[in-house]
Amino acid sequence: MKKGIIIVTIMVLIMGIFLISTSVNATEERAIDEKTESKIVELKENTASSLEDYKEKYGSDVYGTVAYILNIVRIYSIPVCFLGIAIGAIHQYMIGVRKLDTLEKGMAFIVTCVTLLIICQVLPLAFAVFVKFGRG
Repeated sequence: MKKGIIIVTIMVLIMGIFLISTSVNATEERAIDEKTESKIVELKENTASSLEDYKEKYGSDVYGTVAYILNIVRIYSIPVCFLGIAIGAIHQYMIGVRKLDTLEKGMAFIVTCVTLLIICQVLPLAFAVFVKFGRG
């Protein structure tokens, strides 16, 4: 109990010092320069226009937003799942050889990542087919 209180107190003190130091630095200089700020604004405008394109394409705000989110999930699921497959392979073929009780965990992780990859790749297609042909 005492250790928990000490840890929480230390964390609060560290966060307080961090917040005070960032507020002092914020008044002295800008967080980002003009070039970076213009790039961020440009990315925001491109995202907004892309979302509007999806809304126009699907004819509804809800369907367009869901299609946009599913497209983002489809794009980012590829590297994340490949990273998961690599971690599972390392766990199975390197760690699992030495520790036989954890050998199956690597294969289970690989199967899970492949299943998620397939679902994330097929779900936007299934949604598009449902919206185009199922709505009538």
